[in-house]
Amino acid sequence: MNQNNEPIRDASVLGIPKMLLLGLQHMFAMFGATILVPILVNSYFGEDVLHVQVTLICAGIGTLFFHFCTKFKVPAFLGSSFAFLGGYATIASMDSGVFAEMSNADKLSYACGGVVVAGLLYLILALIIKLVGVKKVMRFLPPVVTGPIIICIGLSLAGSAVNNASKNWLLALIALAVIIIFNIWGKGMFKIIPILMGVIISYCAALIFNALGMTNADGSAILDFSNIAAASWIGVPAFSICKFNISAILVMAPIALATMMEHIGDISAISATVNQNFIEDPGLHRTLIGDGLATALSALFGGPANTTYGENTGVLELSRVHDPKVIRLAACYAILLSFIPKMAEVIGSMPSAIIGGVSFMLYGMISAIGVRNVVENHVDFTKSRNLIIAGVIFVCGLGFSDGLTFTVAGTSVTLTSLAIAAIAGIFLNAILPGNDYHFGKDPKIDANRGLDMIPNLHEDTSYADDEE
Repeated sequence: MNQNNEPIRDASVLGIPKMLLLGLQHMFAMFGATILVPILVNSYFGEDVLHVQVTLICAGIGTLFFHFCTKFKVPAFLGSSFAFLGGYATIASMDSGVFAEMSNADKLSYACGGVVVAGLLYLILALIIKLVGVKKVMRFLPPVVTGPIIICIGLSLAGSAVNNASKNWLLALIALAVIIIFNIWGKGMFKIIPILMGVIISYCAALIFNALGMTNADGSAILDFSNIAAASWIGVPAFSICKFNISAILVMAPIALATMMEHIGDISAISATVNQNFIEDPGLHRTLIGDGLATALSALFGGPANTTYGENTGVLELSRVHDPKVIRLAACYAILLSFIPKMAEVIGSMPSAIIGGVSFMLYGMISAIGVRNVVENHVDFTKSRNLIIAGVIFVCGLGFSDGLTFTVAGTSVTLTSLAIAAIAGIFLNAILPGNDYHFGKDPKIDANRGLDMIPNLHEDTSYADDEE
């Protein structure tokens, strides 16, 4: 039962009941952030135009489609992307030309049309990688670039964890403490579901505190059951078909440049986490196709853009269960919940402080993976070029908290902080002299990153002396 903390790559050895619990854990990990996107988008439009039920089913189906495109090998969950929030806000505020007097529902449809185009742009990069080879592309992504980017992925989310936790520090600390206790001292099945136990026990604590009349730091009730009472048991997601407009496309489509960079960083993080070569097998072009088409299909029916989720990468590291089947179970749960509004509201009633406490562990774990990536690959920080690259990535990834907004053809476009960091790191690595790492030259070093050019051999050290 994983007593030696060895990774479990085939969860079926645990039995079906335990696999179902593991899938539930992944579903809880992604749920808070995934439903937060439609909540934020609706705040821009001033009414409920992007529906939570549509968001959940698009996340679930998008994840299953991604697994199909990647030969069912990559343990990634696709949830709602935050990168496009600036685009939604821009379109919500547009009130000239065809957008004058337009309803908010129609504006969202045009925004979704732009997201469809953004998703299809992934196919162009995937084609380039397929034609020139992943080896040439990955030369621009050495450990001195990918390591700091992975660190930034976790640290850039740290503010969100603190903000959520600050609403009720007692609940947040209970959630965090339970996760740590079960992860360090848990036995058997409990050791590999620390996130789920943290959610359940802290929610029970919230029920008790709420019954005792305790409130959050701002005086609000710890739990609000009004939405649960109003929700029906069975309901079909309110799909809508996207529409296309060049102005909306110019707002949303360029954001794909940012999300594609984030995608590469996330796949590198997942590869490093589970120590498997997903860049080469099934291939970066396949993961891009899966992510891009999942985003396009979601937006086609009125859902948000999808993206690989760092929260679930953190769960992989904590649970040490690396079987993609568990992720697909979480996707099935999301689809099921999309047809049960009342159950979705029950989970949605989870206090944000609990999400904050869980996020303390998940986001920190992602950054720790990035540190491990740098250490295992012996990145030499006595060299000025490496210090410069890492330093600029950190400042860009953490300093541009609101992204970078500029105007293209009269339309506002926003690059996220992680996209800026990725672009800056790749650019500096390409132009600065003294590169001490060349992808493909040392299979053993590439294997440490989960990016070796010899799939499935990195667990066997006998190949280290072989010629590539």
